[in-house]
Parts: sequence; C-alpha cells; structure tokens
Amino acid sequence: MGLNLKYTDGQTPLDDEEKVGLKIKSITTQGELDEFEQLNIERAVEWTIHTNLKSDKILTEKFIKDLHKKMYGDVWKWAGVFRKSDKNIGIKWTRIGTELKNLLDDTKYWIKNKTYSPEEIAIRFKHRIVAIHCFSNGNGRHSRIMADIIMESIFGKEIFSWHKSNMIKAEDTRKEYISALRKADNGNIIPLIEFAKQ
Repeated sequence: MGLNLKYTDGQTPLDDEEKVGLKIKSITTQGELDEFEQLNIERAVEWTIHTNLKSDKILTEKFIKDLHKKMYGDVWKWAGVFRKSDKNIGIKWTRIGTELKNLLDDTKYWIKNKTYSPEEIAIRFKHRIVAIHCFSNGNGRHSRIMADIIMESIFGKEIFSWHKSNMIKAEDTRKEYISALRKADNGNIIPLIEFAKQ
C-alpha cells in the first residue's frame, strides 16, 4: 500500500518521486506521517536549544539546509535538499539558490542597519523563505523555526508563540495563518507578525 496523503489549504502536494523518499515504509496515512514528522521536529528544536548558534552561521544556505535535514531527516531521504521540481506555490526551482542568497543578504542588511524591529525582521525572513519554498515539503514549519532562531540567537529575544500550536490539526488557526500569509504576499506584514505573537 502506498502513501495516501490528504492536503489542506496551503500545503504542498508531493510528487510520486518525492513520496518514494519516505524512509519509514510502515507510514501509509497523513496522521502517521504527521506524527513521525512532529517527533523529528521536536528533536530538531531540542538541537537548536542546546547548540550555541552564532548569527554569522544562521544566515547561510548551509544552515538553512542543515536545519531542514535535522527536522525531517529521520522521515525523508530528501530532507535538507532543495527541491528539483516546480510546485503549486513557490518560485521556479531553478531560482531557489539565487533568491535565497538575495534573502540572506537582505536580512543581514536589515540587521546591520536596524531597518525594521527584530520581530519584523524575523517575520519578513519567514515570509520570504516560505515564498521561495526551498524544499519539497515542510517549508512552513521550517520557516517558523527559522524566525524563532533569528529572534532568540540573533536578537536575544523571546521566540514567537505561533498560537502554541504546530498548526497541523487546528483548522481555524491554520486558516488564520494562511490568511496572514496572503496579506503579507500583498505587502501587509502586520497580520503575520500579530499571528506569530498570539
């Protein structure tokens, strides 16, 4: 039996080749997949807490890939590897490296010049990296953890609460999150900052 996944609004469907990358062959449902991914993510969060992360290491392509691999490496063979196909959201896959470099450079500039508040820098980073959609899957959760790492390790501030939720199950919370993302797409970052703080 293959992997039978149901996608909610804002989730990126996996193609057949990506589904083959599943390491745990006993997983057949979305619920089982969510559970295994959540365990893996919790271990990745533990790693970020116990690792002394330096700001010059965080804002690099290597760290972006390493974090994704820590988050999903127990579940997916392609964890930490940029996607190699176009998706329903995100930029053309061939532009990921260039756009990510632009984002990293912009973020360093914002930090150095205090262009925005720490919260806004972290959320602007989160919004842009999820729009780039570096990976086949897990971009939303990866971007939220990146925003938290920027807050904590670069600015020494409290991490965001993100509704104290991993947002896989809570339908209304997910709708509010997608709505805030779409407003940010149209140039209004404030609802996304507010959502992150709730």
